[in-house]
Amino acid sequence: MLNSAAAKSIGLLLGALVALGAFFASVMLGTTEIALSSLFGSFAHYDPTNIAHIILLTERLPRAVIAALVGASLAIAGALMQTMTRNPLASPGILGINAGAMFFVVVAVSLLPLHTPAHYVWAALLGALVAAVLVVVLSRGRHGELSPLRVVLAGVAVTAMFVSFSQGLLVVDQQSFESVLYWLAGSVSGRDLSLVAPLLPLFGGALLLSALLVRHANALLLGDDMVTGLGMQATTIKLLLGLIVIVLAGSSVALAGMIGFVGLIVPHMARGLFGIDHRWLLPACALLGACLLLLADLASRFLMPPQEIPVGVMTALIGTPFFIYLARRKMAGQ
Repeated sequence: MLNSAAAKSIGLLLGALVALGAFFASVMLGTTEIALSSLFGSFAHYDPTNIAHIILLTERLPRAVIAALVGASLAIAGALMQTMTRNPLASPGILGINAGAMFFVVVAVSLLPLHTPAHYVWAALLGALVAAVLVVVLSRGRHGELSPLRVVLAGVAVTAMFVSFSQGLLVVDQQSFESVLYWLAGSVSGRDLSLVAPLLPLFGGALLLSALLVRHANALLLGDDMVTGLGMQATTIKLLLGLIVIVLAGSSVALAGMIGFVGLIVPHMARGLFGIDHRWLLPACALLGACLLLLADLASRFLMPPQEIPVGVMTALIGTPFFIYLARRKMAGQ
């Protein structure tokens, strides 16, 4: 673990450089070889007849931007969920928030006149909210307390329910299945930067609010009673942190579909390096989350060429063994 503030600052700087390198590699590498001169030429003197320029600005650059944004957002959402629930297994994917967002997108495509990706974000946010409320209601004890084990079990049940509902709707409506197929698998390919523009205020507002609440999140680690003793309302803090998680996870699903395990893996990696102080933890999660999804997307292009594996499959391959390891370690500690 990095102990001093200077060491953590250097660590964040190195993380930023690695993230920048991963972003650059994501833009440059793929099945089509592109010269370095084409990268600068596409920005300075864009030629709509140049294949390399078209690939860079319409496919590679949007793909890298979306992967970095979604990876950072899911990692921060996972860290805040683990803080709220004091449960190392918590993440948007495992606790049903991603599945709820996905189900409402399927409903919007199948049953409502919402057929443009810009409209899906509102359906995804509503689904994330409904899933979060269901998990909280199902996991509360007799006196209103939230047991970490009940939270995970409720999340698994809500995830299974929404996934089943989504599959049922898509079996009935094959045309809708084709239009949301890449959301089901989780993918950052084939997106346009115009999809990111309406979501930027949501991402920006949630990230700004999370930065303003780092001191409150640190206090929450001491327990609800301790937070009350410090003159803070634990319930209010949890509601605000929950709102951040819903916005970040719902917007990410609307943009890239069902990408799981980023919110589970990255916070543990960040805590191992930077500790539990959210002033360092959240920036570290943002950088590591962006790196993870950029590198996973890059690997998906070369694992089975010329076909590409959806990045959601890649993160599942990485995250499933990690989840099993965490679950076994938690059970062994009880």
